[in-house]
Amino acid sequence: MDQTQTTPPSTLDKLTVALNSGTFVDVGRMLNGLPPADVAHLLESSPPKVRHIMWQMVEQENEGEVLNELSDELRSHFLSDMDAAEVALLMEGLEDDDVADILQQLPDRVTREVLNSMDHQDRGRLERVMFYPEDTAGGLMNTDTITIRAPLTLDVVLRYLRRHDEIPPMTDHLIVVNRSDKFIGLLPLRTLLVTDPSASVREMMETDVEPIPVDMPDTEVARLFERNDWVSAPVVDSTGTLLGRITIDDVVDVIREDADHSFMSMAGLDEDEDTFAPVLRTAPRRAVWLGINLVTAFIASGVINLFQETIEKVVALAVLMPIVASMGGIAGTQTLTVLVRGIAMGQVSRNNQAWLINREVLTGLLNGILWAAVVAVAASLWFEDWTIGLIIAAALVINLVTAALAGTVLPLLMTRMKIDPALAGGVVLTTATDVVGFVSFLGLATLFYA
Repeated sequence: MDQTQTTPPSTLDKLTVALNSGTFVDVGRMLNGLPPADVAHLLESSPPKVRHIMWQMVEQENEGEVLNELSDELRSHFLSDMDAAEVALLMEGLEDDDVADILQQLPDRVTREVLNSMDHQDRGRLERVMFYPEDTAGGLMNTDTITIRAPLTLDVVLRYLRRHDEIPPMTDHLIVVNRSDKFIGLLPLRTLLVTDPSASVREMMETDVEPIPVDMPDTEVARLFERNDWVSAPVVDSTGTLLGRITIDDVVDVIREDADHSFMSMAGLDEDEDTFAPVLRTAPRRAVWLGINLVTAFIASGVINLFQETIEKVVALAVLMPIVASMGGIAGTQTLTVLVRGIAMGQVSRNNQAWLINREVLTGLLNGILWAAVVAVAASLWFEDWTIGLIIAAALVINLVTAALAGTVLPLLMTRMKIDPALAGGVVLTTATDVVGFVSFLGLATLFYA
């Protein structure tokens, strides 16, 4: 997706004012003068009724590019009102991977109708991209590539390029293949432009470049682009045959979506959650996660109920309980966040897991001792009882060490079990720290005050 253009805030402000004043002619004119990314941003930033009005004003030739910039949920909403012919028309001019993303959100019947309306060559390219899952290199790739042969001279290559009306966006090198379309190497455009035209492609091409396997997960593709500062990269199948290429604009989308996923998952929400979704659509989604949290809250409350008699004897315990649970929750969340980030970036492996566990447990122990001393003094002076200070100090140390251990081990176990640690880790961790915190604090209090 091309998001290189930016629009001055004053233009967006003027459009908002015109929309609020009801001067729809001015709104339409300004709206269609904006880059597609900005139009998409305005649509996503508007309540449903205003959003519908604005979408009706988008000119037909711009609809495809605007749809391509929208979130999956909003894109599906607009697509649901279109028939196959309309969908086929708006996809003209879009790249293959973007068209595939749109088609994969449509019902199978509509997708088949759209594909049948295309010519044989376009349909073949799209079906090749759609064959691969969207979260793999094959789902990200674009089949629009320029390939050359190794024996050619650079002068011939230059004349070949001049025969094109335009070259594909984000083209920073030409892909060298043999007669069987097997990947051989890359010829950077900068090399082509400054080298003696009589030199051959074979002499000047780079052969130490590893192409991307078509089944590589998109997160790993993103890491490779980030690590190597790539603009584009070739994609090959298991036999080394060139299938297409991936460009940086699509990788940026992967990085952004992964960041959204991690952030929203912590609250049990979908990364495509619409900020302005209607109440009847928003409430059920949040209700599910609230119900899960309610179950965990009952578990913690059940633990507290086991020590009801002790709490009735020493009212101060009820006052201090939230401190133990809160400190454990924060410590566990810190550890969990670090581990989830490390896993997402591919930094955590079997070789370094033991080191991470030891590091986090020792960190939890040191912080536990530090803050246990502070809280012990404060609680003792507050309630004029050094026993309760010692009890809460011991409970804090136990809970912070437990939180560190759970925050490290849980995401590792969930990853092995193919469970998203960003989604489920927070709930399990909170339950663990609450239960351990209450059991250690109230259990020690029962021993001392029984």
